[in-house]
Amino acid sequence: MQAFKKVLVSVVMVASMAAVSSSTLAAPKGEEIVKEAIEKTLSGIEIAQAAVKGGDLSTASKDILDAAQASKEFRFEGTERQRQKATDVLKAARKALDSGDIAGAEAGLAAALKSFSEMKAKYDLTH
Repeated sequence: MQAFKKVLVSVVMVASMAAVSSSTLAAPKGEEIVKEAIEKTLSGIEIAQAAVKGGDLSTASKDILDAAQASKEFRFEGTERQRQKATDVLKAARKALDSGDIAGAEAGLAAALKSFSEMKAKYDLTH
């Protein structure tokens, strides 16, 4: 009976250690969301730039809006203020595009792309 108890305790301890180890080694779900958000933001800006160059202004406006929405999910304390400023630049680029200022929109998109790329680099260094 004592041998059975020892085996049972050992099995329970091994099972609990395995459960804790696998959850500890797994990547946090929040990191996946943040990485996906920055990737969506960057690709949305690049797609909008291509649409502006192609002359499809309504699609470009929608792409800028989508990129700005995706940027809201990019939460990283080290770049939060920069994210807010870059999102404001995106919004200004969309306003410029909607008012017919294509050069202003292109400049805003380029600035936003640069800023979000810098934020992604900072995030990647720490994660």
